[in-house]
Amino acid sequence: MTEKYIISYDHGTSGMKTAIVSEKGEVKGFSVEEYKLYHPEKGAAEQDPKDWWDALCKTTKELLDQNLVPKEKIVACVSSNQMDGTIPINKNGEVLHNCLTWMDTRGAPMVKKLCGGLIEISGYGVTNLLKWIPRTCGAPGLSGKDIIGHILWFKEKHPDIYEKTWKFLDCKDYLNYKLTNKVVTSYDCAILTWLMNTQDPQNIHYDPGLLEKSKIDGVKLPDLQPSSHVIGDLTSEAAKELNLNTDIKVVLGAGDMGTAAIGSGAVLDNQAHICIGSSSWIIAHTPLRNVDIFNMVTCLPSAIEGKYVGLGEQEAAGINLTWLRDNVLYHKDELLQDEEVPDVYKIFDKMVANVEPGANNLIFTPWMYGERSPIEDHTIRGGLYNVSLDTNREHIIRAIFEGVAFNSKWLLKYIEKLVEVKKLDPITLVGGGAISDVWCQIYADILDRTIMQVNNPKHSNSIGAAFIASVALGYIKWEDIPNLIKINKVFKPRQEYRDTYDKLFEQFKNIYKNNHKMYRKLNKFEGEH
Repeated sequence: MTEKYIISYDHGTSGMKTAIVSEKGEVKGFSVEEYKLYHPEKGAAEQDPKDWWDALCKTTKELLDQNLVPKEKIVACVSSNQMDGTIPINKNGEVLHNCLTWMDTRGAPMVKKLCGGLIEISGYGVTNLLKWIPRTCGAPGLSGKDIIGHILWFKEKHPDIYEKTWKFLDCKDYLNYKLTNKVVTSYDCAILTWLMNTQDPQNIHYDPGLLEKSKIDGVKLPDLQPSSHVIGDLTSEAAKELNLNTDIKVVLGAGDMGTAAIGSGAVLDNQAHICIGSSSWIIAHTPLRNVDIFNMVTCLPSAIEGKYVGLGEQEAAGINLTWLRDNVLYHKDELLQDEEVPDVYKIFDKMVANVEPGANNLIFTPWMYGERSPIEDHTIRGGLYNVSLDTNREHIIRAIFEGVAFNSKWLLKYIEKLVEVKKLDPITLVGGGAISDVWCQIYADILDRTIMQVNNPKHSNSIGAAFIASVALGYIKWEDIPNLIKINKVFKPRQEYRDTYDKLFEQFKNIYKNNHKMYRKLNKFEGEH
């Protein structure tokens, strides 16, 4: 069979990465365009959907201009997206407000009002938990970062926008609308409305009782389909703007968690992967449908139709290093103005490799924008603990690497309980952070697990999305995927550092236990109690 190619859009928080990928997962080339994140008020984290579309168009045309593959062999477009975004559009497709991204917490008071009660467990009213958990296998996050929190914020704070809204779209669904003029969303993304009944994986639907409870108009939500659904062909307008043929199929795609799971190759039951991107998560496919509301881990629909994944997310991972680069080391101020910014991540790797594990007992907590799991608390923040006059930049950078891994270790315990597996081992590592051999070894040492680093880990989302399109068009089957993923290196835990890391991990957890009330006082929103 002649090789076919797919344009895969990895729509992240920091930018659009467009790749041309073969139906068997070989990346032929990619192009990246960054865009901004806006913080117009406390708790806000917005992006302009026009920036996304402009980035999509620019990167697509840049790739096509390179003549990497015969244009007539490109058969589909598909997207992987940052999840939990909410864009209101009217019937003309006009955007009524910037997208509220997965970091936007302004809906927290509205969700608390909806989900609280006289008798509460972890902030949720008992009767409300009994409504949500059996139907959704979870409940709206009290941080307000989920789609339901965003919609409730629009309804309460901007009722004019709510009334004018025809559909509330997630990020990839807006781009797919621009490509096809059709509105549809995938199960794995729509679950974060917390308005969907997932009890039967073959009959996932919006739940009338939850719509009534939340007082959200169901007609304002897009239709539901599996990730491998073929939406249709490119419109003539989109094809012209992208310099593509109109017979190219647009496949629905999935959220970044779903595409990373597929792109990691961990698609069989009880296989796990960890993604280190701007944020991080642990996901394992499972036949079970369990939930742990106390530690915010649950089993939700997979991007593979008919399956579930056990998952937990941590809000800030690689973005901690971005913060260090942009806000501390190369921040433009009286000290630095015209300094050229090098590829700091390769330099970080070298610096970290020269520091003994444990970073001289320096501990970094990576909660720069609150945390989602294993504790949900939008008020906690990052910090460096046990700083002394001996502490230097190398210690700080290593502590950041280790702090992100400590948080993953904390989360892993609850994921393993969730999927009822004593030890998920080995674990595949993907995402931009997995490029770092040093970070992979830190994960192996701290988690005490064998870590498998895939080839091209920063392209796992692009590859996973392309696999979804390949399945949709009949080129491969889901069960073919593990054999299509190549492992680059395997990292074994080094037992000589077990005591060091176990000691620091206990103190890492104690930092939250001893300081969360202080963070609450410092960072609560006006009107919260």
